[in-house]
Amino acid sequence: MRLRHLTIAGAVVASSLALALVATGGASGASLPNTKVIPGACALDLRANHSHCDLNLIATLKGKAKAAAAPTAGYGPADLRSAYALPSSGGSGQTVAIVDAFGDNTAEADMNTYRSNYGLPACTTANGCFKKVNQNGVQGSYPTNDQGWALETQLDLEMVSATCPGCKILLVEATSNISANLYAAEDTAARLGATEISNSYGGGESSSETSDDAHFNHPGAAITVSSGDSGFGVEYPAASRYVTAVGGTSLSHASNARGWTESAWSGSGSGCSAYEAKPAWQTDSGCAKRTVADVSAVADPNTGVAVYDSNCNIIGQILGQCFSGWGVVGGTSASSPIVAGVYALAGNGSTVNYGSFPYSHTSSLFDVTSGNNGSCSPAYLCTSGAGYDGPTGLGTPNGSAAF
Repeated sequence: MRLRHLTIAGAVVASSLALALVATGGASGASLPNTKVIPGACALDLRANHSHCDLNLIATLKGKAKAAAAPTAGYGPADLRSAYALPSSGGSGQTVAIVDAFGDNTAEADMNTYRSNYGLPACTTANGCFKKVNQNGVQGSYPTNDQGWALETQLDLEMVSATCPGCKILLVEATSNISANLYAAEDTAARLGATEISNSYGGGESSSETSDDAHFNHPGAAITVSSGDSGFGVEYPAASRYVTAVGGTSLSHASNARGWTESAWSGSGSGCSAYEAKPAWQTDSGCAKRTVADVSAVADPNTGVAVYDSNCNIIGQILGQCFSGWGVVGGTSASSPIVAGVYALAGNGSTVNYGSFPYSHTSSLFDVTSGNNGSCSPAYLCTSGAGYDGPTGLGTPNGSAAF
């Protein structure tokens, strides 16, 4: 697993994570001036059997980051619907689960601030749309609040809200980022009836992962996992043959018929698994074993999505200040819940055969043919081109028919 390091106010932040909070204005979806990416909103944990969340921050070049009182940059639900040809309604009967580590004390309130701002229906515990449980499936006795993972949680909740506003949402909070706790939360999400489960975390591959695959082998639930944000290279559980590994793109407005253009994001994880058997539906020849990714969606923080979060995050701690409000977020932490929401719109979660469905429905995907996440051989594992490639997989949603 690769590390990125940045020193801020004397503190070293290390991460290979995938989410970026931008505290600046600017046109929606445009590259943000006078900002820089700061990896490390959730600290990278290199200990064995631990996972990291996919989270980065962006601060202004002048130093202090400030969250906005209203979304002034970043794509909102209407942008995502336009870019990916998604309906504004749907998802009835679907429950999308979000699995994250540690607690988010403001999860429900912040998600509904986001939904209210964009005219989406309220999704609350009271109206039966939202439910939060611990890794054992109990409401209450939640894990300790963690400001970095809370921002990750908000991104996940809000991207599902954006893509599938009619879906029910189940948040399962693992006690910590120890893999066993996250896997227990995964099993709980499936046991409680989730039709889709999104995971925006990962760690290095290991020889034991094929045993861990049992926690992602849940027929009847479509499971998405972020492919990672360190560029070329493979993480687990994205490598599991039982999940849809979701890579990342840069998404921009364009004057073409679609109105949008995409290229591979340089941070998108991809490559050959060292341990996972190749699924029957993967036919590329460059990997003898499982290839990552399968599909993709917007992930570049410089063309990121708007997110609301009131739980003070790590940049506030580093600079000795806390803030709350709107920011711009990116990374495969965004693309995984977006694709989970599209699975929910399709309503096929109970019948999909793991990650196979998009492979037989490529005509309902936008093929991404430019960009790369590094240098490798064979080149398609890190460079986008016509058809399947590592960083973007088969492409991005064009409606929900491929899911």
